[in-house]
Amino acid sequence: MKTYSPKDYWAGLAENFDHADTAGLAPVLHPDSPSWLNRRIDDLQFRAVKRAIAVAAIPVGARILDVGCGTGRWVRRYQELGFQATGVDATLAMLRAALKRGTAGTLVAGEAYRLPFPSSEFDAISDITVTQHIPALLQRPALSEMIRVIRPGGCLILMELIRGEGTHIFPRKPQDWIEQAASCGAKLVGWFGQEYLLLDRLFVHVAQGMVGKHRNPGSAGVVSQRPESQYSALVRRMYWGFRRVTVPISAWADPVARRICPAQIATHGVFVFRK
Repeated sequence: MKTYSPKDYWAGLAENFDHADTAGLAPVLHPDSPSWLNRRIDDLQFRAVKRAIAVAAIPVGARILDVGCGTGRWVRRYQELGFQATGVDATLAMLRAALKRGTAGTLVAGEAYRLPFPSSEFDAISDITVTQHIPALLQRPALSEMIRVIRPGGCLILMELIRGEGTHIFPRKPQDWIEQAASCGAKLVGWFGQEYLLLDRLFVHVAQGMVGKHRNPGSAGVVSQRPESQYSALVRRMYWGFRRVTVPISAWADPVARRICPAQIATHGVFVFRK
């Protein structure tokens, strides 16, 4: 079995899925899923990031570094929100994809656990589903580097998986993420659950149990299929047809789920830390 390499993994996604949609969502979200699903997940994440920015009280004009910027979606949005945004990514193909999509500002090649910036360079850092893809032994060094380049009093926004499994994801329980960041010199301001999608998760669980499973992390599981099989093609169409219903209903119900369900049952946690 080939050893997992984050850089190779993301380079492969950038090469194979860069043209899947104009917004560049497929390489950084769920590459094997329909574009409508990635748009929905992206919208939910954007709402969560704006909520985290409000919790962190980051002022307009602040210098924000997006770690693992991928195709540049957060760099572009931070600039639209009035921040001075910089993006860093270990994968040159991702940075090229970001430039192709008109990402202005500074884009830098560099790895999360050895950031090419001086200490206290930024007012805030965002890490949106990035550290979860770094092997566990390198997660704390990555968080330490992020906190190093934040000025005293600045904030780290961390959105990571708190459940799931996979060859390229390494989630932690909420308290574990909090303890990891705290051990690097950050204090928790607050956190909340992100992406409950309860009905959709239930359907995916049942479908995988019935058909035989291979799922992507989080809520966007994909029923495995052999492309040459007409039966498998039919199963896939039926699967995504059902999810065309369960995903919008689940997303519509997420605000209610957030109010009545423990944050720990969400697929992701959004954590705001202050240095």
